[in-house]
Amino acid sequence: MSGINRRNFLAATAGAATYVATSGRSTRASEIPAPPPQVPLGNTGITMSRVGQGTGMHGGNRQSDHTRMGFEKLVGLLRHAYERGITFFDVADLYGSHVYLREALRFIPREKVTILTKVWWRYDKLDRKSEAAALKKVIATTQQRFRQELATDYIDIVLLHCMSEPNWSTDLAPYMDVLAEEKEQKRIRAVGVSCHNLPALEETATCPWLDVVLARINPHGVKMDAPTEQVVPVLRKIKDNGKAIIGMKIYGEGQLADKKEECIRYAQTSGLVDAMTLGFEKPEEIDETLALLAKYPTA
Repeated sequence: MSGINRRNFLAATAGAATYVATSGRSTRASEIPAPPPQVPLGNTGITMSRVGQGTGMHGGNRQSDHTRMGFEKLVGLLRHAYERGITFFDVADLYGSHVYLREALRFIPREKVTILTKVWWRYDKLDRKSEAAALKKVIATTQQRFRQELATDYIDIVLLHCMSEPNWSTDLAPYMDVLAEEKEQKRIRAVGVSCHNLPALEETATCPWLDVVLARINPHGVKMDAPTEQVVPVLRKIKDNGKAIIGMKIYGEGQLADKKEECIRYAQTSGLVDAMTLGFEKPEEIDETLALLAKYPTA
């Protein structure tokens, strides 16, 4: 939260619109893309935009390329996303992006958007078996901190971040128990995990605890848990078992930037994802992808 003070906030509010207007070429009304469709997220009861604004490009140590853009530019980008019809925002403790979205929410009605955040449980050094009670206290206070940082009474989707072991549903039981309680208390609407390993992804298909899986998918297997042909059957099983899937690494963390049309066509027509998150860094990138979404409607 360093640097987030009244002076910075006032500068951001004054400069956000200027950033959007000057960061790319001017856009005539006829060039404004259609907003993304609003879609149900599986069986969660959540409705949100088909595409979401991510904030974690090269994220780690509570910062990312997005937060390194600076307060004014990122808040302006989030506002542009909302003005284009994006109502799904993907943040995380690991990215340090909570407070940036909080300031954007000064201009965006909270009830109109879906917020997804993630718990970076690897910061916690307690033994997950012998000190389960202590871990439950940690995750409970962490959720309280998240709500304070986002200035909201509830968070729509909370994920355990970066599953890379097949036995995560056993090892992380203390976290899962508390998140389930938070869901019962309506402070969370849906719970789940993000995966960075194929066996970990396979575990999500049969885990009764989770509602949502954040999974890496694109037609070329770039930055994915395994080659596309190995991941696809797992994603189909997850969906068949009633879980919602949010796709990530749609452009392979930028490595497939020259194949955006192919990647969006694949995501839109494969029937694998309920929604997707992309780490747009410029307003024109948002507009480009929204135009592609309109060109390739879901199958």
